[in-house]
Amino acid sequence: MSDNLKRLNKYLSEAGYCSRREADRLIDAGRVTINNAIPELGSKVAEGDIVKVDDEVVGERKKEFTYLAFNKPVGIVCTTDTRVEKDNIIDFINYQKRIFPIGRLDKPSEGLILLTDDGDIVNKILRASNNHEKEYIVTVDKPISQTFIERMAGGIYIEELGQRTKKCKVKRIDKFTFSIILTQGLNRQIRRMCDYLNYNVQTLKRIRIMNVKLDVPIGKYRELTQEEFKELSDLISESTKTFQDNRKNSGRKRR
Repeated sequence: MSDNLKRLNKYLSEAGYCSRREADRLIDAGRVTINNAIPELGSKVAEGDIVKVDDEVVGERKKEFTYLAFNKPVGIVCTTDTRVEKDNIIDFINYQKRIFPIGRLDKPSEGLILLTDDGDIVNKILRASNNHEKEYIVTVDKPISQTFIERMAGGIYIEELGQRTKKCKVKRIDKFTFSIILTQGLNRQIRRMCDYLNYNVQTLKRIRIMNVKLDVPIGKYRELTQEEFKELSDLISESTKTFQDNRKNSGRKRR
């Protein structure tokens, strides 16, 4: 019988409802029930159990998944909680079935974000330790110096987050514009890095996530091509999916 048990966050992820990380937040907020009872984090689902989110029954794993590349406009918020944010990405796209963003792009930023209903792929892409590239074009409020480029590329300690950013690739495009390729996604990372060096970000656009490039107009989306998805799958094939998976490989100590 125990072989049929599945962790609740994994169940929601494999059902295409949300990522495991988002599932944990929903469970912690008391919005998920198993057989009409509110479970604890770490609870498991047995065959025949009825799982609901906000009184909506969540079914078994979907056979066909959707993978979208969307050009997010400035002002749209990357949240699935449509009750809280009026200008949320889900209502803006108004897709025919439930999907959710892979990661975030903050409200003042624009550009490429991927959306899916395949919860299993999300954490593989998001884990910073997997070193998946994301590329941005950024304009700032004053001329870019060589010192700025070198310090951005070398890593900057962000006091609010209590950690130093990883080394990254930075290239000057013109007097006020540079490109940056990150392999981590700290909260408002580029803006915080620039602020530390006394530069203010004027515009920030993400133009690439791994092998997927931004090629649709602002506010529009398209499905990933078969070639894109195959290459994406190859790139994440060796990725760990969750923190628990990392613990199996590297012991119990947190990073």
